[in-house]
Amino acid sequence: MAKLRGTGIAAVNYPTGMNLGGDPSQALIHATTSGSFVVSLSSSDLGQGLRTVIGQIAAEALGVAADEIIIDTADTDTGPHCMGTFASRATHRVGNAVKAAALEARAALFAVAAEDLGVCADEIVTDGHGNLVVAGDPGRSIPIAEMATKAQFVYGRTIAGRGSYMKPKSPVDPETGAMDPDSTEAHACTVAEVEVDTETGQVAVLSIRSAYEVGRQVNPALVRGQIVGGAFMGMAHALYETTEPYYPSPEHKPKDFSEYVLPGPAELPEIDAVVLEIPSSNGPYGVKGVGEMTANSPIPAIVNAIYHACGVRIDDLPVTPEKILRGLGAR
Repeated sequence: MAKLRGTGIAAVNYPTGMNLGGDPSQALIHATTSGSFVVSLSSSDLGQGLRTVIGQIAAEALGVAADEIIIDTADTDTGPHCMGTFASRATHRVGNAVKAAALEARAALFAVAAEDLGVCADEIVTDGHGNLVVAGDPGRSIPIAEMATKAQFVYGRTIAGRGSYMKPKSPVDPETGAMDPDSTEAHACTVAEVEVDTETGQVAVLSIRSAYEVGRQVNPALVRGQIVGGAFMGMAHALYETTEPYYPSPEHKPKDFSEYVLPGPAELPEIDAVVLEIPSSNGPYGVKGVGEMTANSPIPAIVNAIYHACGVRIDDLPVTPEKILRGLGAR
């Protein structure tokens, strides 16, 4: 009996969004009297950081600081329409809607500022410090907060914008099956290193290293969090998680989370990744989706590493010690 090491590799290309007959998302933005901007959405933040990156996209398009953005993820009764947070679509499609709404609100802000400063709207710029400035004449400026207040109380104007993003449905060619099923695609490649104990069948994942191409990173820290969390989730899918251990037999099903096997901190492998930025042509500032794909390639990479280590090829997840021992016995 021995502990054998192996290395496995797997690659994935992952679609952003789905071909769902439009799959639209919408956004509304309005300025408050204090000069902050409220972004109204029906898009849910599932903990992946959507509110943060949407705030960054809105701030970039408006030309204001990120802390001046308030994200209001309401619901489908009170917010504008959104198909949902799925298919790694939110940053791309919701971000496009928010960018469009922000640019419309920015145009409304610049129009009233131009009237107040006595210049044309195309002569107005933001200075990155919360001010609207006449291009070429920095002495003529007004704080955005002051302008938002004057717009409402002096000029009786609303600083607001609407945005929507929809990818039209792509029909399937009945002869060839050709279609355009998504908005853009991200890519990844993962290398996993494992150690297999041939006496117990236990697998220890030693490292998961990946390269990701995800378009432009709006928030690199959140991208890193997705990659690390996805790698650990992929390892859990590959080696631990199942609701039907002897499918189609219903025997020995976990009854609750006390019986549902998951890896813990002691099983955490070394996780590392590099991120390549190749901006998409249709994402807000070049973004693509990164969320779900991070749990994909680690799974086959681990399975391939097990095969490389001990010569047992398993195509039924999770790869349990029992399956490895049966495979070794069959050899």
